Amino acid sequence: MQRSAPRLSRILACAAVPVMLVAAGCSSGSDSGSGDKGSGTPDKAASSAAGTPSAAPTTKKVEPAKFAKLPEICKALSSKTIDELVPKAKNDKGTAATSSDTTSRGGCSWNGLEDKGTKGSNYRWLDVSFYRYESDSTLGSGQERAADNYAKELAKVQATGGAKDLKTTKAPGVGDQADVVSYELRKTDEDFQYGSVVARTGNVVVLLSYNGAGYSGAKTPSEKWITDGALKAAKEAVAAVATANK
Repeated sequence: MQRSAPRLSRILACAAVPVMLVAAGCSSGSDSGSGDKGSGTPDKAASSAAGTPSAAPTTKKVEPAKFAKLPEICKALSSKTIDELVPKAKNDKGTAATSSDTTSRGGCSWNGLEDKGTKGSNYRWLDVSFYRYESDSTLGSGQERAADNYAKELAKVQATGGAKDLKTTKAPGVGDQADVVSYELRKTDEDFQYGSVVARTGNVVVLLSYNGAGYSGAKTPSEKWITDGALKAAKEAVAAVATANK
């Protein structure tokens, strides 16, 4: 009876501690003569798992952004092009759009009304916007992000409310990819002809819109005139990005 007392004390002590501690410590204190050879041997799988460090998170490698900066937005188009597309512009230097981050986005616009006397007046509007994307390990390369936004911006133009005779045509030779969208829109009781170009060069998306109308008897500009003008300006805008990063 005296020999069984220490054994009983150990059993009671083990019952008072958590099960995990019992398995780790108390079972190893069994009498050596019990014949339970495996009771004091740690579980091999548990030991292996505990001793293996967790795998470090992998960082996705992405292609570096092609362009590090944008051009001076209102200088992206030549004065000659502005004079041709927007005669009698109110401000031939352009009106810059407000931007909280000029390294990533910016815009500029020009508008003017050319008085032709008894032949009426020709109204023209031109605006250009730039969006630059950095490469990001979680979002993708700047080029991939720009391509995604290119598709979204093109869809927005194609969904212009009230647009008539809307056409989308590929514009080869304008950056890495480009589309021109032409349509008619009725506003201020006049018919406006629009030509919008959505282009991507590397990690930069260029949005350019050119439109015009005739007032007091002047004719609405033709679709060809507007789309040709929009494409000419878009080519200059795309080229300005490369020049700014030389």
